[in-house]
Amino acid sequence: MDNVKFEPELFTVTGNLMDSKTSQLDDVLNEKLERAFHSQTSLIRYHDVAKIASEYDPIDLAYTVARLPPGARVVVYDNLPDIHAKIVFMINTGSNTRSAIFRQIDDQEIKQLIENMPPDEAVWILDDMSDRRLKRVFEILDSKKANRIRELQKHDRHSAGRLMTDEFFAFPMDTTIGEVAAHIRDNPGVELTRCIFVINEDMALIGCVSGRSIMVNSHDLPLRQVMGPVLHKVTAENSRDEVVDLVERYKIPALPVVDEGNKLVGAITYEGVVEAMEDIADETIASMAGTSEDVGEEAPTWQRFIKRAPWLIVTLCAGLTTATAMIYFSDSSWFFFVPVFVPLIAGMSGNVGIQCSTILVRGMSTGSLSAGSKRNAVANELGIGLLIGLTFGLFCGCMVYLLNIFEIHRSGGDPIAIGTTVSVGLLGACLMATLLGTFSPFFFARFRIDPAVASGPIVTAFNDVLSTLMFFLIARLIYPLF
Repeated sequence: MDNVKFEPELFTVTGNLMDSKTSQLDDVLNEKLERAFHSQTSLIRYHDVAKIASEYDPIDLAYTVARLPPGARVVVYDNLPDIHAKIVFMINTGSNTRSAIFRQIDDQEIKQLIENMPPDEAVWILDDMSDRRLKRVFEILDSKKANRIRELQKHDRHSAGRLMTDEFFAFPMDTTIGEVAAHIRDNPGVELTRCIFVINEDMALIGCVSGRSIMVNSHDLPLRQVMGPVLHKVTAENSRDEVVDLVERYKIPALPVVDEGNKLVGAITYEGVVEAMEDIADETIASMAGTSEDVGEEAPTWQRFIKRAPWLIVTLCAGLTTATAMIYFSDSSWFFFVPVFVPLIAGMSGNVGIQCSTILVRGMSTGSLSAGSKRNAVANELGIGLLIGLTFGLFCGCMVYLLNIFEIHRSGGDPIAIGTTVSVGLLGACLMATLLGTFSPFFFARFRIDPAVASGPIVTAFNDVLSTLMFFLIARLIYPLF
């Protein structure tokens, strides 16, 4: 059998992330698909692909096809065994794969997919479709389903309204547990059963009951006797980050979404929050790396270049600015030793700035850094930056002095003057980097820009330029004093 299961004898976990069970499974599956698509005849190819598609989990296929050309991804989709497998595949695959498949299938097949998946999942799927195609699909879609999807589409992509599902269980508080259980059995398509919401006659949320309480209590008990209070809830306009913060801190299995009148309009499942956390992590890593490309998708080299190039233009301009400044000061009497230490200054200050910004960005993302604790966090980082500058500046200055005394560095200048200049210059550069690394995350957060940008190449480039110019200024002021 070619079917691969997660069994101990098949996979060995070595501690390396690239050697995990899922990554090894992806490699095995990708190799099989590539062999199938390189078969000599189309008959053999389609037979092999159909066999693979029927034996493997559609979730695994959804991840693996990202390595295949777009045309091959469509073939894998076409050979999935049933509509359920196709829905699971479409929900878990990437945006590029969905777009490629939408271009090849007709409106009726899209209609069948959408009508058989939850509205909250359908919203994300339809985001990868052109507006004209979307309009055609809505015209043939069940009107009730279409209206539910349109309601969800009204919300911002990064809001609680986009994460919520409108398929949940809510009952008046006089409903008995037996009636609740019967209603749940009659509606197997509604998956959210971990939390049963309790409402009053105005549809306002007044409490909740866990799924366990429904199972262990007598069927004659009304919900009012077993319900608990709702401690946390959000509105549809709350941000995705706020939702993640609440669910992560309080481990909420289902977060209710209410309107201004406290009427229950939806619920956010734990699975939805996990997906949101993955998206946030991907975006944060991309911002820190200075690229907007999706690392989970295989794309042509030129497309990946375009995603990275704009961010690197800033770095290029920063380097040219530094080079221009070096040329401008090259004839100065104090400049003869300065270029030798520019890499040291840029490297040290760059790492100091990244450490500051990364610590603060992490605090913002985890919620441990609040408006009230911001002042203390800033003071701590500035204090650490000063201590780093003083410690390493003094150490570096002494080393430079000794290297010149013993003529290991043959700069031809006064060893004390050079050592002092480098020492003070490193202190100044570290302080400049600390200021930039400390305040840039708050600056970006103020304008609702991902603070992770503060650890990206743009701020790093500014840090290199400003720190180097600070070193030049200090060298110009300090060295002539000797």
